[in-house]
Amino acid sequence: MGKLDIRTKRCLVTGAAGGIGAATAVALGREGAHLVLTDLHSAGLERTAEEVRAAGGRVLMVRAVDLTDADAVRALAAEVGSEVGALDVLLNIAGISIWGTIDRLQEEHWRRLIDVNLMGPVHVMSSFLPAMIEARRGGHVVNVSSAAGIFGLPWHAAYSASKFGLRGVSEVLRFDLRRHGIGVSLVCPGAVATPLVEGLEVVGVDRSAPSMQAVERRFLRHAIRPDEAAAAIVKGLERRRYWVYTSRDIRLGHYAQRWFPWGYEAVMRLLNRSLTRAKAKAGAGR
Repeated sequence: MGKLDIRTKRCLVTGAAGGIGAATAVALGREGAHLVLTDLHSAGLERTAEEVRAAGGRVLMVRAVDLTDADAVRALAAEVGSEVGALDVLLNIAGISIWGTIDRLQEEHWRRLIDVNLMGPVHVMSSFLPAMIEARRGGHVVNVSSAAGIFGLPWHAAYSASKFGLRGVSEVLRFDLRRHGIGVSLVCPGAVATPLVEGLEVVGVDRSAPSMQAVERRFLRHAIRPDEAAAAIVKGLERRRYWVYTSRDIRLGHYAQRWFPWGYEAVMRLLNRSLTRAKAKAGAGR
């Protein structure tokens, strides 16, 4: 597949109320894409729509939808089909994060992560891709996974289950959809300074403890801005890349995992020990 000219392309952006989703919507609008924006939070969606329009972009539709509700997503697809027509690009960016050790995570945490991070994109693709295929114009799907969809990061078992799941779906669809001229990109961000970090739930851990605050500061020192992540996503979309990394450290880490597994394993063990010590100190301070 050649490069994708996104000017005038009709793009659905989920998670558009803030963070990477909002930044990507603004970046796409500047490039001339025509946008359908959705998120659970209507106020944030309207702010993003205003920002897109202020930057000269075009917003076709703004709808607050719970992506975990399959019927609601199908209804959105029907409305978009009626008012806008078949889309050209789907960007599944909406997501949540919950960390915790296996002895602390409850079934509700696992189900919530799977519902939002995996089934949400599945509902979107199941509802919108048939019309894209029928339109025979080709197109593209962008699925935002995570570094946790590549690496065995500590305390990420439930989160990784959802993000590895989305990676698996994307790996299949990159071949299944090719005959329809529809490409797939798998985005694997590392640390990004978004409101998701501030609201991160770490099950069974006091995040206000000094040791955990130190962990958060180290995380944010390596974090990029949402607009930097958005620029990488738009670039990957235009070039129709499958693997899209938003920062160099994740690209290098993925390379090391494949070609220097002993080094990758050593780093994962070190990270695990570091977080375990921080958790122990946090517990001692309560």
